[in-house]
Amino acid sequence: MSHDELMPIGAFARRSGLTSSALRFYADSGLLPPAEVDPVSGYRYYSADQVARGTALRRLRELAMPLVTVEAVLGSGADEASRLLDEHVAKVVADAAAVRRKAAVIKASLGEAPGLPVAAVKGPVLAAAVEQVLTATAHGHGMPALAGLRIEASPEAVTLTATDRYRLSTRTLVPAEAPRQTWAGTVNGDELRTAVVEIRRSPLVRLEAVSNGIWFRVADQEDRHCRLLTEEFPDHRLMLASLGEVTTRATVSKGLLLRALEEHPGERVGLHVADHAVNVAAADGEHPGVTLPATVTGQALQIWFELTTLYPAASTAIGPDVLLDLRGHDQPVTIRSADHGDLTTLAMPVTSDRSA
Repeated sequence: MSHDELMPIGAFARRSGLTSSALRFYADSGLLPPAEVDPVSGYRYYSADQVARGTALRRLRELAMPLVTVEAVLGSGADEASRLLDEHVAKVVADAAAVRRKAAVIKASLGEAPGLPVAAVKGPVLAAAVEQVLTATAHGHGMPALAGLRIEASPEAVTLTATDRYRLSTRTLVPAEAPRQTWAGTVNGDELRTAVVEIRRSPLVRLEAVSNGIWFRVADQEDRHCRLLTEEFPDHRLMLASLGEVTTRATVSKGLLLRALEEHPGERVGLHVADHAVNVAAADGEHPGVTLPATVTGQALQIWFELTTLYPAASTAIGPDVLLDLRGHDQPVTIRSADHGDLTTLAMPVTSDRSA
């Protein structure tokens, strides 16, 4: 191959996104040797078909992947490469969680002010409630608080709330030991998801607030620390207080409703509520609806939802039946467990012509 068909190291660096010094390192390590080296000048040349490997090498190193794993990925087929990538990401995430825990312990040893006891809750109950309510969180909406879980403690109850502006989910727990004072904070949702594993294994979890976070104290296991978000949480109490009167109420089997939604052909789903039934309909009008037996009181009503809003709201309900409180085709619907009213989810409807 002549020099006219090769590119010098500088041009290859620009095309691959790697620096010249990095290319020399990868050449010496055997990961990306040049196509040709001038025997007199020692200048290195690369071929155009090496650009893809160079780009892949750069991307893998941007993930902080060790060289030995990079070499294995580059030398593997698609399936094996995907498996190696998943293993690496899992290790990075686990390492980051371990670092956060160690940092929290170190901060505590630096003389942080004593924590404020918030509440004591049964671990399995708290873990289940956290997982249910966290389904209503969201990322990337320009409001970091939408990715968090609001915890509010009073002498009567501990309330968990989350919202992505299309859903609002809240659950009230009876504490095992009543809090002595009120407290409220918005907890980092991602860190709380990780902490749930330990919380579930503990018969009793004590919540203890510190300056920038909250500790979940568990017996005979490692305590978990989650950061608090500083951004203001949406005024969900105002939303709940401004809800209109219920005009239609329907009780339907959770299993039948979820099955109808799972088999639904479109992204938008309509609920036609009337005459002892709930009909699950498609927006295109071409697919026949699925009629579910239901106990219905009040006015007949047709209301539309995005499937990605309605399904998670219904799936987190507790028990065999779901209770729908409807206020009109353009008002939020309250989705509750028919026999466990402490878990409540609001779902925002849309119009049937695909305009929100």
